[in-house]
Amino acid sequence: MKTTRLIIVAVGGQGNLLASRILEEASLLAGVPVRLSEIHGMAQRGGVVESSLVFGDAESTIISEGDADALVGFEPSEILRALNKCNPGSIVVTNLSSLPPFTVSIGRGIYPDLDMLQNAIRARVKQLIAFNAVALAGEAGNVMSVNMVLLGALLCTGILPFSRENVVKAIETRTGMFASSNIRAFELGLAAARDR
Repeated sequence: MKTTRLIIVAVGGQGNLLASRILEEASLLAGVPVRLSEIHGMAQRGGVVESSLVFGDAESTIISEGDADALVGFEPSEILRALNKCNPGSIVVTNLSSLPPFTVSIGRGIYPDLDMLQNAIRARVKQLIAFNAVALAGEAGNVMSVNMVLLGALLCTGILPFSRENVVKAIETRTGMFASSNIRAFELGLAAARDR
């Protein structure tokens, strides 16, 4: 079975860990072996959260520089931090609604220009899907469902080894009473990626 390597980067509180668990569950529902690891850092204080998922036959979740097949960013500047994991065949999906770190707020840092950021990403990878996922999450009825919007866009790329139905079932299982708004957000992400 072909191995697919995925990295998801976010800031604490954006739902990276839930998104990773949903993808893990969808993979298991499809009978695809999966390995998952997470870096939480100072997640509760807005720090970096990173998940690595390896689908298919693999013995490790370590994704070396240049080995990621896909990279998903819940916060656009986090993509830059992880871009070295990509290669010219990689696919990047990112939210364009920024959540600048506190160093920018206090004038000690500079947030990257989003147009320049997108150009830098496009120069390094095969495909970039970038849009305001926060707006679509709000349209779905829950601004906290940015993670589901981005999962929809990722699934649309065709890089994941399981179906839409597997993901929907995993969302239902993992999100309980919030399943309907999360599924709406997921579907909006699928549609947004198709339009790009």
